[in-house]
Order: sequence, then structure tokens, then C-alpha cells
Amino acid sequence: METAVRGKRRIVIGVVTSDKMDKTRRVEIPRVAKHRRYGKYIRRRTVCHMHDEQNESHVGDQVEIMETRRLSKTKCWRLLRVVSKAPTQAPAPTEVAPPTV
Repeated sequence: METAVRGKRRIVIGVVTSDKMDKTRRVEIPRVAKHRRYGKYIRRRTVCHMHDEQNESHVGDQVEIMETRRLSKTKCWRLLRVVSKAPTQAPAPTEVAPPTV
């Protein structure tokens, strides 16, 4: 019995920009394109929604995602690994006004 051979799936690296949904993340993949007429390089981005089963990625994380079958209306990518975590910011100290007499 022969097994079906899968095609090579795309793997890309992007940055998580939204983690408000459960098990779903919004990922932006930046790229640079050259303007046809003027030749100037322009920053462009591709927005993908990916499936994150354990909710392990958060805003600012750099992630590696892989193309997969359609999981919902907008999701067709899934998380492979978190490449680097976002730097955590310490809460800013609150200043207390001196009491007035």
C-alpha cells in the first residue's frame, strides 16, 4: 500500500501582534518590496492568523509558523516554535504626591 506524499509546506518567521483570542494569534510577516517605477524600497507586511494550541505565544514574540490545512475562516497556519520571547517590561513606578499641609 502506498502512502500519499505531502507537498512541502511553507515555513516563515513573524512577530505576534495580537493574542486576545483563545488559541489564535495574529502574526505579521515583514518584507521589503521595491517600487516598480521609483525603485525605492517599501516596507510591506503580510498578516496571518495562526493556531496556538497551548496559548504559549504572546504579543511581541518572534514565532516560526507553518502552513497547514484550513482550520477556520481565517486560520491556515499553525505554530511550530517560539523563536524568541518579547522583552518583558517592568511596571513603571508610581509617584506619590507629597501630602499638602
